[in-house]
Amino acid sequence: MEQTIKTLKLDPLQNKNYSLPKGDRRHWWNWVKDEDTNTRTLYISGAIAEESWFDDDITPKVFKGELEADTGDIVIWLNSPGGDCIAASQIYAMLMDYPYKVTIKVDGMAASAASVVAMAGTTVLMAPTSMMMIHNPLTVAIGDSEEMQKAIEMLKEVKESIINAYEIKTSLSRAKISHLMDAETWMNANKAIELGFADGILEDEKKKVDTGDLTFAFSRRAVTNCLYDKIKHKKPVEKTSTNIDVATATPVDLLEKRLSLITH
Repeated sequence: MEQTIKTLKLDPLQNKNYSLPKGDRRHWWNWVKDEDTNTRTLYISGAIAEESWFDDDITPKVFKGELEADTGDIVIWLNSPGGDCIAASQIYAMLMDYPYKVTIKVDGMAASAASVVAMAGTTVLMAPTSMMMIHNPLTVAIGDSEEMQKAIEMLKEVKESIINAYEIKTSLSRAKISHLMDAETWMNANKAIELGFADGILEDEKKKVDTGDLTFAFSRRAVTNCLYDKIKHKKPVEKTSTNIDVATATPVDLLEKRLSLITH
């Protein structure tokens, strides 16, 4: 009798070999291309599911094929609680090998295995309200003490492999990263930036105003002097024969009184 029992998930087609029909989008990622800007955007939403990678051999090939189907920089919107670490490792490796810029935008959370995927970004940006979480890998094993020890050793090696990705991105020491994983560390955007897991915060482009070369400064004295110089040379406008003012003229002495109020 086997001492270790592996849990397997069944696919909807009863584990039979099959190919995904053209246009099928049952996998948990989705590519969108903006025809106007030619920008490709990848949405990774939900759990990084084990069955999508192991129940059919074609899935990793589909992902890689879609990734390499076009060229140029890509943007990845990431919102995932994590999932299978091997699946995450495959995504990480594919994105790291992609020869163009990869911008990761965490709009919800990048937790557990999803945080490993985030480390593949050339630039990692987080929404002000998003979260990132790192922790130790876990598994389920059944058997005697020898089998349990094998599982422990396996988890240690998996942890070291995950640390490799975090270390490359953050430049933190392996000991520091290990302690953060032991503590199951949750990070808001500012904390993630501080520790090096992210590079910046997503900004609202609509609020950005191009001021060009303008500089803004305020001087009460400069404004007062400017107004005074203009009005002290101002002459009253003569009235027309119809006795209608061409423009409204204000006596200099009255304006000087008003300016004296501005200086207080």
